[in-house]
Amino acid sequence: MPSVFLGDFPEPDRVEGAPHPRETVRLVGHEAAQESFLSSFRAGRLHHGWLITGPRGVGKATLAWRLARFLLAVPEDDGGMFAPPPPETLDIPDDHPVARRLVALSEPGLYLLRRGLNLTETMPAQEILVGEVRRLKDYFALSAADGGRRVAIIDSADEMNMQAANALLKLLEEPPAGVVFLLISHQPSRLLPTIRSRCRELRLVPLPAEQMAQALEQAGTPAEDPQAMAELAGGSVGAAIRLANLDGMAFYEDLLAVLSGLPRMDRAKLLALSESGSGKGREQHFDLAVTLIDLLLARLARSGTTGVLPLEAGRGEAALLQRLSPDPWAARRWAELAQSLSARARRGKAVNLDPAALLMDMLLQIEQTAATLAAR
Repeated sequence: MPSVFLGDFPEPDRVEGAPHPRETVRLVGHEAAQESFLSSFRAGRLHHGWLITGPRGVGKATLAWRLARFLLAVPEDDGGMFAPPPPETLDIPDDHPVARRLVALSEPGLYLLRRGLNLTETMPAQEILVGEVRRLKDYFALSAADGGRRVAIIDSADEMNMQAANALLKLLEEPPAGVVFLLISHQPSRLLPTIRSRCRELRLVPLPAEQMAQALEQAGTPAEDPQAMAELAGGSVGAAIRLANLDGMAFYEDLLAVLSGLPRMDRAKLLALSESGSGKGREQHFDLAVTLIDLLLARLARSGTTGVLPLEAGRGEAALLQRLSPDPWAARRWAELAQSLSARARRGKAVNLDPAALLMDMLLQIEQTAATLAAR
């Protein structure tokens, strides 16, 4: 299967600790999006461009590969009296030749466009370069004589630089015959409006706890508390797998326990929590710690503003939110803190400041804000 050259570097569209989306045959949830595509197919109005949007890790790539498998495996309707009945689902058997070729990255009817190597081919590129889009165009021009449907998956469209985006726009404006483009986008507002206008959107929403549990079981990462996991991960399976791999649930429980002492935290527990995100090879733990602290601040701001407590993402969370953010005035203070805290920590990490000191600073800023609120 044609795709960008990655050398020996890991696939940029793979979540560590989980099967690649092309290896995930069953998509949990997102019935409305699947039915919308299937209805268009059955009616003979299959659009050439589909923009699959939604939060990161919610299943967009899995849907894109599911659609590609379907389009390449289901024969085209020639209008004859012996044509097969319209398909009722997007399901394709695991042992279908197309399914096997997609898993093996050997299906000639699909082009996978994703981040490749930089111009010197020494490191992974940080964006999709225009040369990759040109190779996509050239491939479809060369394979046109083969006939049949062809599919391009762009994962993700957000990562195209401006030159690449303009090159793809030209393809969407004058699509090659028989080609369906499947664009994955975590932030569609960042795409060119002209790209969005030439695609039909399939919007995926966060998964509820029950479907999250099913998806994690399928990925080989079962959750002990699916409800708490769904809350912390925002309904994103990818985020949930990252939480599981990095013991994020345990960190959040420890964070709640430390903050339960506010307006003054236990110094020994504070130090231990700060050091949990430091050390060689623990960069991902630091990033996750900052993300979870930021999430807690957002939950404090939201609960105080609305007066509605969210479902608990950890033991004692509801009582802590109610005590620290009892009204909109307190919520505003937490929202103001959230706007600057995580960005400052990540800037500090970028210039190689001590991760433990950065986490300690974040927690002390939270303590100072809690003390200010308690004194009013």
